[in-house]
Amino acid sequence: MNSKQEYFLVEGLESKRVLEGKIAVKGAKNAVLKIIAAAFLFKDELRVDNAPDLRDVHWLLQILDKMGIGSKFENSAINMQIGKGLSFELDFDIARKLRSSIVLSGPVLARLGRVKFPFPGGDKIGLRPIDLFLEAFRAMGAEIYESDDCIELRAEKGLKAAEIFFRRQSVTATEALMMAATLADGTTVLKNAAMEPEILHLANFLNKAGARIAGAGTHRIEIQGSAGELLKSADVYSVPPDRIETASFIALSSVLAKDVEIINCNPQELEAVLEYYKYTGLNFDLGKDSVRIFDNKPARDLQMADFVTHEYPGFPTDAQAPTVAAITQMSGEAKVFETIFEGRFAYVEALKLMGADILELDLHRIMLKGPRDLRARRLRSLDIRAGLAYIIAAASASGTSRIEQIFHIDRGYEKIEKRLSDIGLDIKRVIEN
Repeated sequence: MNSKQEYFLVEGLESKRVLEGKIAVKGAKNAVLKIIAAAFLFKDELRVDNAPDLRDVHWLLQILDKMGIGSKFENSAINMQIGKGLSFELDFDIARKLRSSIVLSGPVLARLGRVKFPFPGGDKIGLRPIDLFLEAFRAMGAEIYESDDCIELRAEKGLKAAEIFFRRQSVTATEALMMAATLADGTTVLKNAAMEPEILHLANFLNKAGARIAGAGTHRIEIQGSAGELLKSADVYSVPPDRIETASFIALSSVLAKDVEIINCNPQELEAVLEYYKYTGLNFDLGKDSVRIFDNKPARDLQMADFVTHEYPGFPTDAQAPTVAAITQMSGEAKVFETIFEGRFAYVEALKLMGADILELDLHRIMLKGPRDLRARRLRSLDIRAGLAYIIAAASASGTSRIEQIFHIDRGYEKIEKRLSDIGLDIKRVIEN
């Protein structure tokens, strides 16, 4: 039996500024996934609101369900009930599809003294080794057992505090170790920790539930462990707005907006992105929780500029592909230096086939010249952010583009076709048997 095939049809606007209205940002994928993983730190329940309805969220909840934590997702709210007979083994089939499932290693190991998981999968955007996790868990007293397809960690007498210096900054490693240290014995210090806002949101919520975490949002985090005493939920965690979704909507609006207001967002977390578009000459106003983009200049009157992806508060790597798609419609030349992942430019070949002038200098650098008129193509999403870049390119092009493998887009953007249709883009989801 053939499975259903889903794809988007996008009618190009030829870079005309016609999009108009308000578009709301959903809860942050990279925040809610870590909160779901944190359920292993709690005694009996965990409640979340403003949760985005995404494939990745449902996949992670399925993993937890198989491990003994039941959940109900309804009206953007998640209620989790922590059972007594918890399993230490992740579902391999789901975990291989979901890179962020690696974050479970910290709280599961801390609570159960044992965790078993496959080598992580997820987006194919370059090597993302887990050596930082293994080195840190070993420093906290865990034993590591590797086989051809999985890793098992054991700390049957509990984790011990340690001073850990990350050789390179990693958001997921920082979060996993911060959660593990919450139940460890003694005070753990994480140095050269990542500073992304999602880490601070996670720490603040855990502190409300009884954790003792200081310094989150800086490069040095101290966690006073509870020696196994579990947290008790005293509040509902409200997922903060997704800053990458905000950046994606800014990219789309920079070339196609007549007057678009992006609402329910936090502009303060996107200073690098907003400063970049300010430099291009884009007109926009900032509110406390909104970005309004209004421009009567054609995109070709804007000037593209160089940018370098970097850990927070730098330009986010997840915003790179949507931005590149947008600036193909601007004038000038620009170099883009991707410093985080060496496979992140895989989507560029498709943009070149649409007519973009992009020279790949090496795995980490490209050069663009613009503006270039884009032509509709049949496209296949490679990952979450490349999929959104294809929507922007298709919306800017002439003709009707077909975007396939949109399950990638559904992993990071809730009901994207509905929200973009509401501001004037002709985009349809087609389902074929």
